[in-house]
Amino acid sequence: MTGAERHTGYGGDDGLADGLDRLWTPHRMTYISGEDRPEGGYEKPAGCPFCLAPGLPAEESLVVARGEHVYAVLNLYPYNPGHLLVCPYRHVADYTDLDEPETVELAAFTKAAMRVIRHVSSAHGFNLGMNQGGVAGAGIAAHLHQHVVPRWGGDANFMPVIGRTKVLPQLLADTRELLAKAWAAAA
Repeated sequence: MTGAERHTGYGGDDGLADGLDRLWTPHRMTYISGEDRPEGGYEKPAGCPFCLAPGLPAEESLVVARGEHVYAVLNLYPYNPGHLLVCPYRHVADYTDLDEPETVELAAFTKAAMRVIRHVSSAHGFNLGMNQGGVAGAGIAAHLHQHVVPRWGGDANFMPVIGRTKVLPQLLADTRELLAKAWAAAA
């Protein structure tokens, strides 16, 4: 398996099978531990992944679409398949600091993201939002980004609710390719 390992087996201290399946997602530890954070943090553009992403090849950066003032990129740690972030190119932390062209294009890209995701994966709904500041839940508070999270009926099943595990049925590279093709066709 790529990205996650599934294991059925022994869970108790007595070495007997407990009947539980385990889904291993070790790639998440980088995010949880913060070990991928640049030494100087995200405050400066030189260490900000949202400033660096547009300069990388699309397959490496997971950028799906580029505009004049903003771009759409897959979330490296998605809540659901197709979870996009709409980011201004400019390193700005607060929504009120966006200029008018950035604000307009951010809104247009959000609408386009919803249309493309709906077309590609038949999403039933969306969560849209910005976490403004670390205390509001922003993992990278120094660079504004809008979340576009597709939702489907039943997607909050027992795995995240009880098992505190999210199962993603598609690799990020495959999701990026699918969305990028659909976005280009829709433009």
